[in-house]
Amino acid sequence: MRSALFSAENLEKESAQPGMRLQNSKMLKIELNGEAMARVGSMVAYQGQVQFQALGSGGIGKFLKQKLTGEGVPLMKITGRGDVFLADYAADVHLIDLEPGDALSINGSSVLAFDSTLQYDIKMVGGAGMMSSSGLFNCVFTGYGRIAVTTKGTPVVLNVDAPTYVDPQAAVCWSASLQTGYHRAEQIGLGTLLGRRTGEAFTMSFAGQGFVIVQPSEEPPIQGSGQQEQQGGLLGGLLD
Repeated sequence: MRSALFSAENLEKESAQPGMRLQNSKMLKIELNGEAMARVGSMVAYQGQVQFQALGSGGIGKFLKQKLTGEGVPLMKITGRGDVFLADYAADVHLIDLEPGDALSINGSSVLAFDSTLQYDIKMVGGAGMMSSSGLFNCVFTGYGRIAVTTKGTPVVLNVDAPTYVDPQAAVCWSASLQTGYHRAEQIGLGTLLGRRTGEAFTMSFAGQGFVIVQPSEEPPIQGSGQQEQQGGLLGGLLD
């Protein structure tokens, strides 16, 4: 049987070392020898002796925070020995290695998988207040290990060396050490009162030293944003 489909670029990538690696730009391969964490429903194929266990949001504390904030990562624990292939609706997959002392704030919808050596918690985005219907809460990862994130399209990595502003629905992740806030981008005037809107009412602001990863696509606004905004002031102190 002959076909370009069987070319080397489409064959399974083999490695002698366990861990995460890209099978291609759209698919993650975990050569499993122990355990890893992944988004629920992201498995597209596996080989070997592998078990999957649903974990909700990663513990009762994170489960409650996810229910209250609308953020978090619905997780499953993968254990055993074998090869596991993960994907998320053909989104681009990228690998980030965290080292001790690193902290990465990431949109929960962009998390595909991560090493079980990493820890994460749901935090309120500093300076968010109650001005936006999205981006109030994010997941902050710390520890040592590798995390796979997804973007819709090829992202740009912005070096924050000047005041930086990003659509909150396009911000994938950023250095947790950055100071964040919300900035009104749309000028209020007669046109606004008449219903003329730019669609860019608020942007996230970033200051300090670090980076922001921005995807060329805007996530749809979080459903139930009114309830989320009401909870924002009450939960801010509890989640920090």
